[in-house]
Amino acid sequence: MTQKEFLNIVMPFKDKVFRLAKRLLVSTEEAEDATQEVLLKLWKNKTKIKAYKNVEAFSMTMTKNFCFDKLKSKQAQNLKIVHSNYEEKNTPLQKQVELNDSVDWVEKIIEELPEQQKLIIQLRDIEEYDFDEIAEMLNMKNTAVRVALSRARKTIRERLTNTHNYGIK
Repeated sequence: MTQKEFLNIVMPFKDKVFRLAKRLLVSTEEAEDATQEVLLKLWKNKTKIKAYKNVEAFSMTMTKNFCFDKLKSKQAQNLKIVHSNYEEKNTPLQKQVELNDSVDWVEKIIEELPEQQKLIIQLRDIEEYDFDEIAEMLNMKNTAVRVALSRARKTIRERLTNTHNYGIK
């Protein structure tokens, strides 16, 4: 496989690899390092790359595993999950403050979700993978992915509603 062929296969999803790494590792520098490591591993195994049905899904699985290993290591114990892909333009200041507050609350709620639910929220709602791809990446059944996503969304919705009602039901 030539370098050009490799780049044609890998380049379309390298940003998704970075965003997943950023979601899991928080630090831009750590995410860049993780992305570079995953791409390097793919390059080293470029002769085997065509054997994979879905190189993108395989890469996302590699990224997830690499990031989890990094999080388990002692050098990354202070990392946390933060969602920073939200940006709104041309809104009145009051509305912008309210939106930022809501995004902050959602980030805090997502941070408290179980690891698997965090990952599924990232892959489905942020990266927009379909259920079959997520199931393949996480080695889960399609229905298990749907159930976990549903539970995660329900938890986020309930806690956000409770927050906006100031705890009053």
